[in-house]
Amino acid sequence: MNTIASVSAFHRLLSLPEPKHPLVSVINLSDSTFIEDDIWKGFMNRFYCVALKREATGKVRYGQQHYDYDKGVLSFTAPHQIQYLDLQTIDCVGKGYLLVFHEDFLLKHSLAQTISGYGFFSYAVNEALHLSEDEEKDLIEILHKIDKECQHIDRHTQEIILSQIDLLLNYSNRFYERQFITRKNGNHQLLAKFEQYLNDYFDKEESAEKGLLTVQQLAEAMNLSPNYLSDLLRIHTGQNTQQHIHEKLISKAKEKLSATQLSISEIAYALGFEHSQSFSTLFKKKTSMAPLEFRAKFKFN
Repeated sequence: MNTIASVSAFHRLLSLPEPKHPLVSVINLSDSTFIEDDIWKGFMNRFYCVALKREATGKVRYGQQHYDYDKGVLSFTAPHQIQYLDLQTIDCVGKGYLLVFHEDFLLKHSLAQTISGYGFFSYAVNEALHLSEDEEKDLIEILHKIDKECQHIDRHTQEIILSQIDLLLNYSNRFYERQFITRKNGNHQLLAKFEQYLNDYFDKEESAEKGLLTVQQLAEAMNLSPNYLSDLLRIHTGQNTQQHIHEKLISKAKEKLSATQLSISEIAYALGFEHSQSFSTLFKKKTSMAPLEFRAKFKFN
């Protein structure tokens, strides 16, 4: 797998001059042209990228899926994610900006620890953030401040730029929450689909055959990235995907413990656990009772 190791190397691949700062750059898409290179057929990079694009055409591939860049969106990628760019589909780079900052630029700064909490760095492109005109202006203003600061490299530069990046990410968090809320109809359909899949998985006892249901499985079934699904659920229900899975697991376990005489091992296996001890540990953590303690509250004929 090819790696774009530096911001300078990325500039060269976009036919741009050397960046003003070796570890961070704000790129105006209007000045960029992708050079013909086999690297685009599959690559990783070592920097974060925040892309604000309008009027662009072309396709980016994550895994086996293609996503169009034909609408104005804000999207995010983190270092070491595998990407593919189809140059044959790029008729227009479009307008907008790319903010790129190397992972080493975060060293010894608190953002190095907190940036992983921004789930949108793992969202697929078709789950990108669609901005209002005012929101776009707010972010462009921040990008201009970062670009200006790149021209003055001194002992204050890193702190000032990272504070602006942190501000941009906080705004993006707010705008994503707004998008989750304003797209109520579509999101309610997704939530209904999620609940249906969860019920079917356990009602049909697929877990006995397929094992414990995972966040990745659920996200793939809904054609969403795991982080996007968890954030969507958290905004609308207060719980992430894993919490919903555990809640359903415990509900089904209580049904089996109270209405059947299956052994603890048989119940654990039916719910997808390889080991009954893992089931018992989770059950006690969620209910403050061991499975047998819960069962003792019910009598069998």
